[in-house]
Amino acid sequence: MSQQIYVFDTTLRDGEQVPGCQLNLEEKVMLAVELDKLGVDIIEAGFPVSSPGDFKAVDAVSRAVQNATVCGLTRAVKNDIEVAAEALKHAKKPRIHTGIGASDIHIKYKFNSNHDDILERGVEAVKYAKRFVEDVEFYAEDAGRANLEFLARLTEAVIKAGATVVNLPDTTGYVLPHQMYDRIDYLMNNVPNVDKAILSMHNHNDLGMASANTIAGVRAGARQVEVTINGIGERAGNTSLEEVAMTLKVHKDLGFYTNIKSEMLAPISHLVSKTMRMPVQANKAIVGRNAFAHSSGIHQDGFLKHSENYEIMTPQEVGIDKSDIVLTARSGRHAIKHRLELLGYSTDKDKLDVIYVQFLELADRIKEVNDRDLVVLMKELEITI
Repeated sequence: MSQQIYVFDTTLRDGEQVPGCQLNLEEKVMLAVELDKLGVDIIEAGFPVSSPGDFKAVDAVSRAVQNATVCGLTRAVKNDIEVAAEALKHAKKPRIHTGIGASDIHIKYKFNSNHDDILERGVEAVKYAKRFVEDVEFYAEDAGRANLEFLARLTEAVIKAGATVVNLPDTTGYVLPHQMYDRIDYLMNNVPNVDKAILSMHNHNDLGMASANTIAGVRAGARQVEVTINGIGERAGNTSLEEVAMTLKVHKDLGFYTNIKSEMLAPISHLVSKTMRMPVQANKAIVGRNAFAHSSGIHQDGFLKHSENYEIMTPQEVGIDKSDIVLTARSGRHAIKHRLELLGYSTDKDKLDVIYVQFLELADRIKEVNDRDLVVLMKELEITI
């Protein structure tokens, strides 16, 4: 039987930390409503204590969201937790996300502290948050570089204190997939009460490993993934929601599922890109402009014969109307014939040979040939429909 992977979306919090991507209140609420429709399980709406605007946004999102849990971020500081609880008081399902640095680097250079003190502060933060909400998530910041034995102690302690979710972030995007698997597997086998909480993946993309590390963590036992639309976020970004959701959907053999309505992925990608003023790269997996575009003649021929030759999912599954055959000087006769037939032209082999020679000359000159160019070419060759 398949197991559910809970999708925690932090587009409105971690995603908004990208320079130039700040949202106003109305935009945050609008995107939160769309994320709720998409089927995400948890929406991290902001960091309430950070500014009056963030407080208002978390409050407004809490009022607007109908289905998802609404989450507010805090540090392991009582005032942070109190402010988050106040911002979340209208949420149907509130969650406080509190935590502290867990790696020796953070403990020494960020907190000037030690393992025992950090553990105590983490436990106290969870206990205090539990006074306000039942659902408390604890983050062990920079868990990717933390001492594993200490990370296991910390995880056990915060679960005992009442954490329902333990977030183990690869904050700097340092870890490799096999290392992530081993780290989560270690915790699954060395934290006695690990069955009392959900382990969560929150991976950054500094080495381009965020999605791979997230899937590795899921395979090892994590059951929540923390993601953003289009993978936006600090520095090189966060784990991409669409990549993880479609990886789990395509690889049914892994035995997992999410509640994500995949046909909404491309529309919400475009909406986030427009609202946050952050273009999506053309070759972005799943939602990029070229994700379902075929330019090579060999690929076009194989695709036209059977789409699964070069596509592991249909464009309709992610909300894109159709695949695209892009006509360039690398296109073959099969693609030209296919496009001409769509335009209403009938061509035999001899006629196609003549057309193809002229097409290549045109493509070399203008790089990409569209339907209008083809119609002009047909008129020049005195070929009619």
